[in-house]
Amino acid sequence: MTLKNIFFILIFLSALSFFFYSCRNLIRYMFVAKKKDDRFDKSGERIKRVLTVAFGQSKLLRDPIAGSIHFVIFWGFMLFLFAVLESILQGFYSPFSFKFLGALYIPITLVQDVFGMLVIIAITLSLIRRFVFKIKRLEVDNEGKIDALMILMLIMVVCISMFGQNISYVAKQNFILEPNELRPISSAISALLFSSSVNANIPFEISWWIHIVTVFGFLNYLPYSKHLHVLTSIPNTFFANVDSKRNRLQPLNLDDENAENFGSADIDQMSWKQILDGYSCTECGRCDSVCPAATVGKSLSPRKIIVDIRRRTGDKAPLMINGVTESEVLSKTLVHDYIMDSELWACTTCNACVQECPVMIEHVDSIVDMRRNLVLTESNFPNSLSNVFKSIETNFTPWVFNQADRANWAIGMNVRTMSEDPNCEILFWVGCAGSFDNRYKKVTQAFASIMQKANINFRILGTEEKCNGDTARRLGNEYLAQTMMKENIEILNKYGIKKIVTACPHCFHSLGKEYKQFGGNYDVVHHSQLIEELLNSHRIEFKNTKAKSRVTYHDSCYIGRYNNVYEEPRNTLRNIESIDLVEMQRNKSRGFCCGAGGGRMFLEDEEGGRINIERTKEALETKADTIASACPFCMTMLTDGVKHFSQRDVPMDSFGGFPEKTKEVSVKDIAEIVLENIN
Repeated sequence: MTLKNIFFILIFLSALSFFFYSCRNLIRYMFVAKKKDDRFDKSGERIKRVLTVAFGQSKLLRDPIAGSIHFVIFWGFMLFLFAVLESILQGFYSPFSFKFLGALYIPITLVQDVFGMLVIIAITLSLIRRFVFKIKRLEVDNEGKIDALMILMLIMVVCISMFGQNISYVAKQNFILEPNELRPISSAISALLFSSSVNANIPFEISWWIHIVTVFGFLNYLPYSKHLHVLTSIPNTFFANVDSKRNRLQPLNLDDENAENFGSADIDQMSWKQILDGYSCTECGRCDSVCPAATVGKSLSPRKIIVDIRRRTGDKAPLMINGVTESEVLSKTLVHDYIMDSELWACTTCNACVQECPVMIEHVDSIVDMRRNLVLTESNFPNSLSNVFKSIETNFTPWVFNQADRANWAIGMNVRTMSEDPNCEILFWVGCAGSFDNRYKKVTQAFASIMQKANINFRILGTEEKCNGDTARRLGNEYLAQTMMKENIEILNKYGIKKIVTACPHCFHSLGKEYKQFGGNYDVVHHSQLIEELLNSHRIEFKNTKAKSRVTYHDSCYIGRYNNVYEEPRNTLRNIESIDLVEMQRNKSRGFCCGAGGGRMFLEDEEGGRINIERTKEALETKADTIASACPFCMTMLTDGVKHFSQRDVPMDSFGGFPEKTKEVSVKDIAEIVLENIN
C-alpha cells in the first residue's frame, strides 16, 4: 500500500463519516414532525412516477430550454457515477479499472466522454441564464446566488477533472486505448496537449486528486446547501401523494380529545413529508412564476413558504433534538414569525405551483394546514370571513340567502326534487351559486333545459341540498366543512344516490373526490362532461348556421388541474359550427386562475393587483366575442374583469390590442352557449 493510498483512505473515511453524520441529523430533524402520514402504499405506482418524473424529468421538460439543460446535467451526473466509483476504487488500489467488464466498458467510456462535454456546455448555459440574462424566476438573494454558483462550479470541476484524468491516461498509454475503450473527445484533446507519454503521469495524479477532493467536498456541501435536493428529490417524488390522494386535502381528526391544536403552526405539528418537501425545494422558482398571487404582486411566494419550512426546521429541530427548552428560537413559530398571515390568505389553491414543481412538493397542503391552525386553534382570520362562516353554518351557503329559496330558480320548469320522486337517472347538484346568484341561476336553468331536451330523467335535492363544504375547507375551517359534508352525505345516502352532475367545479371536485373520505362514494361528472356525452350519443344536436363568432375558453382550476378535464368542454365548442375557438396564451394545464378559488371569492384584495384583471386581459387579447367558462366563480371574476376594461376612458387598443368593442364582449357558461345552438 502506497502513501497515496493511505492518505486517500484517511480522506475517504473522514468525508464519509461527516456525510453520514450530516444525513443522520437531517433525518432526525425530519422526525420532530408529529403528524402521522402514511406514504408507503402503492409502491408500484410510486416507482413508476419516480421513473417518469425524477429520471424522465417530465415536469422539468415542460420548459424545453431549462428542462433540456437540467436533463443533460442530471443524466450526466448519473452516468458519471461509474467514473467517480472508478476513481474512488483507484484510491484503494491504483491500477484499478472497469476494463475487466469487457464490451460493457465501451459504452461506459463513450458516455463519459460525450456527456462530460454536454454537461460542461449545459453548465455554461445555466450560468449565462442565471447571471447574464438574469431569468426572473431564478432571481434569489445573494446567499442563494452564491450557493447556485458554488454548486455549478463544483459540477464543472468534477467534469473537467474527469477529462483531465482521461486525457492524461490516454497519453500515459502512448495514445493507444484498450480494446474495449472508446474516448473520442479525450483522445483528440490528448493528442493536442501531449506530444508523448513523458510526464503524463503528473497531470493524471493532479487531476485525480482534484476529482476526488471535489467529489467528497461536493458530497459534504450538499446537506448544507439548497441543492440538498440532489439527495432528497427522488425520495420526495416517491413519497408524493399517489393519484387516489393527489389534489385533495386530507381530513383532520376532529374527535381527538387529546389534540392541543389543529393544523400546523410550527414544524413539529407538520408531517415528516412536509419537512422533506422543505429539504427538496430546488428554489428554481417555477412555482412563483405560475402563482397568480405572486404574478399580480401579492405577498405570497410558494417558494418562500417551502424554503421557510426548511429554514425553521434548521433553526428549531436541533434544539428540540438536544432537549433545549428555553430559547429565543423556541419562542417563535413558523406561522407569524417566518410566514406572515397575509401570505397564507393570498393563496387561491389553484394548484399551479404543485403542477409545475419538478420534485413533487405539495405547497397547497401545507398552506391549508397553516390556515387550519389560524382558524381552528387561534380563531385568527380576516374579518370578512366571519360572515361567510356564519352564513354557511346557519344558511348552508356562503352568502346571506334563505335556504327556503334554494330551489326558486326551478319555478315553472317542471323540475322535481328527490323528496317528490326519487326514481331518476341522475341527481343534478345545483350548488350555492347556481341556486342563489342571479347571473348563475341562468346557467342552472340553461343546463336543466339541455337535460330536458335530451330527455334525461334527473332530480334535484332542493332545500335538502347544502353547501358542499369546499369554501370552508380551503379557508381552513375543517370543522364547518366536515359538518356540511357529513350532513350532505347523510341526505345523499338516504336516497341511494349513485350518479351526480354539477355545473360547479368546486362541487364536482369535493363531491367526487373528497366526500369519499367520509363515506360518500358517488360517480360525479361535471356538466361540461355530460354535455359532450349527450352530443356524442346524439341526444342533442346542433343547429346548422353560417354566422361565426370568436370564443375563448377559460379553464377552471378545479376541473382542469385538479381533475384533468380539459378536452371535453373544448370538444363541445369545436363542434358548434358558429364558433371559432381561440386559445389564450396560458391554457389547459398552464391555465391561469381567475382568483376566486381557496375562498378568495369572499376575501378583499388588500394588496397587489387583482388576479381576475390579469386573466381577463389575457382573454381580451384573443379578440374573442365571448369568453366561455364552466364555473360560477370564474364567471363572476371574468365578468367583473370585462367591466373593468370596458369602463376605461382610453381606447382599448392602447392596452394590449384589445378590441374596441370590449363593451360587447360577453361572458357565458358553456351550457348557455350550447343551449343557444341546439335544435
